[in-house]
Amino acid sequence: MIKEILQGIVIGIANIIPGVSGGTMMVAMGIYDKLIESITHLFSNFKKSFQFLLPIFIGIGIAIIALSKLFEFLLSNYPIPTNLGFCGLILGSLPFITQKVAHKGFGIDKLIPFLVFFALVVGMSIAGEASGREVVLSLAPLQILLLFLVGVIAAATMVVPGVSGSMILMSLGYYEPILKTINAMVSALVHLDFGQVLYCCGILIPFGIGVVVGIFAIAKLVEWLFARFQVQTYWAIIGLIVASPIAILLSTDWATFSIVQMLIGFLTFVLGWYVASKLGGE
Repeated sequence: MIKEILQGIVIGIANIIPGVSGGTMMVAMGIYDKLIESITHLFSNFKKSFQFLLPIFIGIGIAIIALSKLFEFLLSNYPIPTNLGFCGLILGSLPFITQKVAHKGFGIDKLIPFLVFFALVVGMSIAGEASGREVVLSLAPLQILLLFLVGVIAAATMVVPGVSGSMILMSLGYYEPILKTINAMVSALVHLDFGQVLYCCGILIPFGIGVVVGIFAIAKLVEWLFARFQVQTYWAIIGLIVASPIAILLSTDWATFSIVQMLIGFLTFVLGWYVASKLGGE
């Protein structure tokens, strides 16, 4: 149970950071297939699926609520070591995924999905550099509908390895407003400001419903792909994973570059790789 909660925390942290994929972290820790299966069979095999998903989602919730401010601070003040740590986490996942297809050989049918999805992540990162305007959230009916739709899109991308849901939110202009609303709700709860809590719930509930719908929808699609094109799907995921560190480094603020920052970054990279090796596997 503790290990699953820690895995959920890692996934939650990844979904906070633009450029980092929660789906990649699932692959890194060897739980992606099982998590997708548990989501798609939640109602047909409720007890087993619920027992697996509950600690994962508890960990995700802990990370999003407790660590969003911390990672805002780290990315603002120590972007290089923070992002290099995530690069270590991501690259540390490769042994767990490549061993699933190493015995299947390699040909053009594997190369094409690898290159397509590698290019997709790098291209999205480059496009994300010119991210859209930041929207102003409100409780207007149209805004609530948009929050639901954005939640669907964000969840779908969060589940796909190598694709950053938070980067998509940033490009749509919703990343900062959603993060600020989460932090505002935590602050309101601490200060017992129930009027502000209700306002934040009005923003976050439609977004959260969209997230749930998106997760179930993309999980069904991924399960279908694995059932019919398993090896090609794995190579697409490998392409996404290999491209992810490039996407992160492209979006990193290098203005704080120094030898000390790089040395600390090397240590966080090694630490990230070590964490991936310990959390990976069944």
